[in-house]
Amino acid sequence: MGCSSCSTGKDGQPRGCKNNGTCGTDGCNKLTVFDWLSNMSLPNGHEPFDCVEVRFKNSRKEFFRNKENLTLSIGDVVATESSPGHDVGVVTLVGELVKVQMKKKKVDFKDENLPKIYRKASQKDIDIWQAARDREAAVQKKSRELAISLQLQMKISDVEFQGDGSKATFYYTAEERVDFRQLIKDMARAFSTRIEMRQIGYRQEAARLGGIGSCGRELCCSTWLTDFRSVNTASARYQQLSLNPQKLAGQCGKLKCCLNYELDAYLDALNDFPSQEQRLKTEKGEAVCQKIDIFKQLMWFCYEGQWANWFVLTTDQVREIISLNKKKQPVAGLEEYALDLTADTKTEFENVVGQDSLTRFDKPKASKGRSKNKKRRTNNNRRKRSNNA
Repeated sequence: MGCSSCSTGKDGQPRGCKNNGTCGTDGCNKLTVFDWLSNMSLPNGHEPFDCVEVRFKNSRKEFFRNKENLTLSIGDVVATESSPGHDVGVVTLVGELVKVQMKKKKVDFKDENLPKIYRKASQKDIDIWQAARDREAAVQKKSRELAISLQLQMKISDVEFQGDGSKATFYYTAEERVDFRQLIKDMARAFSTRIEMRQIGYRQEAARLGGIGSCGRELCCSTWLTDFRSVNTASARYQQLSLNPQKLAGQCGKLKCCLNYELDAYLDALNDFPSQEQRLKTEKGEAVCQKIDIFKQLMWFCYEGQWANWFVLTTDQVREIISLNKKKQPVAGLEEYALDLTADTKTEFENVVGQDSLTRFDKPKASKGRSKNKKRRTNNNRRKRSNNA
């Protein structure tokens, strides 16, 4: 997830632009769209598309109309229309692919009220923008202190200043509805700027903050995952996972998004299984399914009332018994079909190069006291023999 100018240096910090994935080349942002039309010229008489895609902090992207017909390319810093004042962002996409992205996000590219691009950012614009960005850490800390003093049940996770410094957007998470009218007054008085509060979900917060998951890799939501599908406990049940909330929950406190990654494969595999609600009728009684093994195509059954005695059957055997039940043909019992599963005793490693035994240090050592007594007895026996001689 890094471009050539963001290669890692000392202490894990970026060696080049030091923007942690928000550099001008835009090669290390998870929302980057590859412009495969960049090296192709337009047909004769075809005017270039007059809208561009601009990225701001926190991977926020918006579309703007280039009414001034500026020559823009990916990575240019531009001043865009905002309310109030103007904002500063980085161009991430130009040309015909912008129309495709606007259709994908359901934005009308024929809308005349679409905000426009004022100009390419001057050095003064960039200096004001960077000064506002440098204030964000201190403003976030102060805003949290104000929220705690008012005893508001909310967490301010991030702050984003507008390019001209005239407005600050505070992103927060909360379990319930929060009355932050007094908080806005206190923050406007403390920061001397216009305040906007925007609530986000816990998954969006985890995506902004980042982190390392239980798998040892960076969080999917902060590296490549752009759409958050709903995850429920049914996904864990289909995959025969233990319903332990501590293991199934991610850093956001919600169910892990990776529970959906292999769900379709499990659902396809379960289509080949007989229904777990199907009871097997035998002469010894009805048998109920207790568990299944999707990978080995095995099912465990037990008789009603004999819940501790399980029998292992393959899916083909279960289908055979079900077909016999439908034909009303007698089935003696599950013992005739049950498999005898023996543990695999095949060793995965064999000593073929003559290494020493791993248990060579497990032999108990003789104590020092015993060895001394043995030496004394030997010496006494020698003396007695010499005296007798």
